[in-house]
Amino acid sequence: MRGADFTPSRWLANPHLQSILASSALRRFALRRARQAIDRRSAEHVLECGPGVRLQGFLARQDRREHALGLVVLLHGWEGSAQSSYVVGTGARLLDDGFDVFRLNFRDHGDTHHLNRELFHSCRIDEVVGAVRAVRGAFAAAPVAVAGFSLGGNFALRVALRAPDAVRYALAVCPVVSPAAGLFGLEEGPWIYQRYFLHKWRESLRRKRALFPEVDWFSADDLSSDLRGLTRALVLRHTDFGSLEAYLDGYSIAGDRLRALAMPATILTAADDPVIPVADFRALQLPPQVELDIAAHGGHCGFILDASLRSFTADYIAQRMQRHLAHDASGT
Repeated sequence: MRGADFTPSRWLANPHLQSILASSALRRFALRRARQAIDRRSAEHVLECGPGVRLQGFLARQDRREHALGLVVLLHGWEGSAQSSYVVGTGARLLDDGFDVFRLNFRDHGDTHHLNRELFHSCRIDEVVGAVRAVRGAFAAAPVAVAGFSLGGNFALRVALRAPDAVRYALAVCPVVSPAAGLFGLEEGPWIYQRYFLHKWRESLRRKRALFPEVDWFSADDLSSDLRGLTRALVLRHTDFGSLEAYLDGYSIAGDRLRALAMPATILTAADDPVIPVADFRALQLPPQVELDIAAHGGHCGFILDASLRSFTADYIAQRMQRHLAHDASGT
């Protein structure tokens, strides 16, 4: 299975429709049974991920086989969560195939704002590496892989770079490659994207402020600014990067930054992604074991097949996990 095999219904060819449907209430409704099934089999865990850092996740054990084929850590996108539709749909499919699944919440995502005083930002890679290592040490009797979507895809590839001892395989769907280009794309694209992310981010920051009222988080002007202005305020107030440009470069995987990746990995994206420019992917300098798969259609983390709102990515990820983890688990 390759990205070229994704052939949506004609009415679903529009990339904006694909992108919007991916996180829509309609899709949440379509996945209600999958959500109920994975939630029934999930147990909450709060992981110690470094000095004073705690992250929450949900472990679901498969019951199709005597032994799991592997354990897959799933990473959501920015302002998503372990309950995001693309995470739930993929997790349910992996469970059906005989994989254990751990759905991780990044700091300040889901219902976790109380766990850490400091704010989430996209350069907090060490704690996500710590979470994956903690999952492997506590729950995995089989090979471990990591798969992520959008910003979670960016994290998945950076985890693979930093923790080859903990992860056998990484898969990223529409990952953020050059954060500066992605931010510019949101600013220049249809207003609905920037409005969506700003609304969710502002609500997250207000929640943080209510939990830790003693902290001088942001001014009223900061919170009313656009995406670039609020990101700059985050960087200058709550990080040591010194400038927006240095911060964005801090989590870039553009150019040759993935050249040192030592394990097999797959990057799936769409040429019509309205958020992450396809030129960023074509400019990547990748080692031979990293597969770059560019579909003609799919939007941003959409890949919706038909009126059922099923996503091609669930089958795609399951097939890649079978190839890269099931072989290791069998010992052959």
